[in-house]
Amino acid sequence: QVQLVESGGGSVQAGGSLRLSCAASKSDGATYRMSWFRQAPGKEREGVAGISANGGSTSYADSVKGRFTISQDKGRNILYLQMNNLKPDDTAMYYCAAARLSYWYSRSLAPPPRPADFGYWGQGTQVTVSS
Repeated sequence: QVQLVESGGGSVQAGGSLRLSCAASKSDGATYRMSWFRQAPGKEREGVAGISANGGSTSYADSVKGRFTISQDKGRNILYLQMNNLKPDDTAMYYCAAARLSYWYSRSLAPPPRPADFGYWGQGTQVTVSS
């Protein structure tokens, strides 16, 4: 089991930056793969960025490549999303998610995140970008 709490959202003008944080509290010794998702009103939830369990690999949606950076502090169990050069289209609720890994799943893999693969979700943090 893992509990996730996001923070860091807010309102910024286009071109600005925000850093989202996700504090993870685990109650077991399992290994998890982490990702960020977002959902805008009237749209489906989409994967923004993912990171492998060992932190060595990352993946990004084409729409955020070169602008967003996912990272994690394993010692403190915190996941980050640094968002630069924000655009109005980035406006959405942003969610942190965790997927519990089976023993056979590589700790080096970070495939494009899909909502169905993740069983644990935070409550979300709102990001609003004005033009």
